[in-house]
Amino acid sequence: MNSSELVEHIAAANNLSKADAKKVVDSVFDAIAEAAAKGDEIALNGFGKFKVKHSPAREGRSPATGETIKIAASKKLAFSAAKAVKDKLNG
Repeated sequence: MNSSELVEHIAAANNLSKADAKKVVDSVFDAIAEAAAKGDEIALNGFGKFKVKHSPAREGRSPATGETIKIAASKKLAFSAAKAVKDKLNG
């Protein structure tokens, strides 16, 4: 499912126009991104948690040359599914 399919599904399920549903979807994703940028954990009951994980700086190898390179520290957004979602996936 892509973003436009999600918008169509939400519009149909909630008797909204596609424009209104798109605003809702965009605002949800913006709120998640803003909270993650602050380092907050986003917990959605019955769905899962989004957490910011820190990846420290490290050394790696260039696959093209085999040369050692430095990989900068970074932050990643990780998701853990709630039990209800895992149960739906595993039927």
